[in-house]
Amino acid sequence: MAHSPTDFLLGRRFLLASALTSFALPALADLGPDLLKGSIARMVLVKPPKPVPELAFADADDKPLKLADYKGKIVLVNFWATWCAPCVKEMPSLDRLQGEIGKDKFTVLPLSLDGPSRPKVAPFYEDRKLTSLGIYFDKGKKSMQALDVTVLPTSILVDRDGNEIARLEGEADWDKQEAIALMKAAIG
Repeated sequence: MAHSPTDFLLGRRFLLASALTSFALPALADLGPDLLKGSIARMVLVKPPKPVPELAFADADDKPLKLADYKGKIVLVNFWATWCAPCVKEMPSLDRLQGEIGKDKFTVLPLSLDGPSRPKVAPFYEDRKLTSLGIYFDKGKKSMQALDVTVLPTSILVDRDGNEIARLEGEADWDKQEAIALMKAAIG
């Protein structure tokens, strides 16, 4: 039975997509419930991974950025604010996590929801000696709304292709061994 050129090309695309996916799955397969211990035990794995809508935000200099700018990296998007006590408590551990893992394959993306209190963010970083994290703002809380975030802090783990693979609502000790192990498993 002969196949039309369109059917043949479509079939080849599915085969190629399946092959490429199988190379990415080992890292995701390592993200199992057995890794969710300690302060990250409340993290919820998203299976199957769900595409994250395009997120737009700004850096400290008001330069517009998108989540797509981080494609190819594992990203831990963290929604926080200087007026949120659990967020304030959590930020130093996020800074240590970024410092421990480095920025080659992994980025902590702390999206501040500070609007009128925005001028407090840079001094907050200086006072707490947060040197590994960048300063980013979710202007108008658009990214927060796009990801249906209702609790602060909320952290969303995004894979290299821009899919949500895990979510944790509330604070965590991100510099503990279990959190570091989870991020390293996600990196592969």
